[in-house]
Amino acid sequence: MKTILHIIKKEFQQFRRDPKMFGLILISPIIQLIFLGYATNFDVKVVHTTIFDMDKSQESRLFLNNFKGSGYFSFDYYVNSYNELQKNLEEGKSIVGIVIPHNFQKKIAKREPVKVQAIFDGSDGNTASISAGYINSVVINYSKNILLQTQMKAGNNFPSSLMETETRVWYNPELKTRNFMVPGIVGLLIMIITLLLTSLAVVKEKEIGTMEQIIVTPIKPYQLILGKLIPFGILGLVSVVIVLTAMTLIFGIAIRGSITFMFFTSFIYLLSTLGLGLFVSTISKTQQQAMMLAIFVVMLPMIYLSGFAFPIENMPKIIQLTTYFIPMRYFTTIIRGIILKGIGFAELWQETAIMLIMGIAILYISSLRFKKKLD
Repeated sequence: MKTILHIIKKEFQQFRRDPKMFGLILISPIIQLIFLGYATNFDVKVVHTTIFDMDKSQESRLFLNNFKGSGYFSFDYYVNSYNELQKNLEEGKSIVGIVIPHNFQKKIAKREPVKVQAIFDGSDGNTASISAGYINSVVINYSKNILLQTQMKAGNNFPSSLMETETRVWYNPELKTRNFMVPGIVGLLIMIITLLLTSLAVVKEKEIGTMEQIIVTPIKPYQLILGKLIPFGILGLVSVVIVLTAMTLIFGIAIRGSITFMFFTSFIYLLSTLGLGLFVSTISKTQQQAMMLAIFVVMLPMIYLSGFAFPIENMPKIIQLTTYFIPMRYFTTIIRGIILKGIGFAELWQETAIMLIMGIAILYISSLRFKKKLD
């Protein structure tokens, strides 16, 4: 035990002597959280719009006022031809163009069907689909008001529709993308810090020649492995505290669930990231090679396939099957469930058990390979 403690002490002394590494561990998580938290935002708050009103009537103006009243639409341009509207969409000046046809007011007055055209810039599918939802909502409410006015004039008190939807949003009432993305950043930063530091630290020992000196000492392989991994595990948990504190203070996202369970699952997740870092170190000869392997072979696939940024349900079936072997997939589900929904072990025991099995397996295989390298 004393041998392991001496190795741990040695690792922390190396951190203390390297101010850049110290800053990377303590300051980098906050900077990345702020950048990712504000950058990864798919909310559409302003829909830049071009209006082509061919009717130019009082009714068409009232119709357009409904869009302004929603708070989402900004009428930036009023044009007199399709060519001008198309030019604005091509140049990215507008997201959508609304075209009101001739005789709009007359048809509304006669209660005849009328078609209003909405032309979207579909190059950004997410923004276009959200904008289309806003437009549909405005048009439906406008049509509903027209029907109510007609019924009132006819002395008919029947409801305009037999069924209405009462919408209630749980866990993220404001539907902010940030509230969904920021908790997932916890798993991302744990992986970046522990995986990169573990792989680079071990390879650094090889490059400067101290690994050969350690091998000839009476230190046993398991003592060296534990002495190397424990400091990075501690730093990983410290980064969790830093990120969660910054998440609460900066973004105002409260932790609804058990903090104890969250740190327990974070520790289990660390088994996988530390094991992967150890494995990368065994197949790398230089720090540059270790960093390239860690980023492009391990980290990027885990980010893309974990559900952190892209819904797994939208991926092809063969890719969905691949995601079951990604530890970050399970941790992302767990961390979002704890922070946003306030759920615990009763609901997340399957993800926790799978992540524990994967972590032990990855760490065991990596340790065997590292031990073989020492032998």
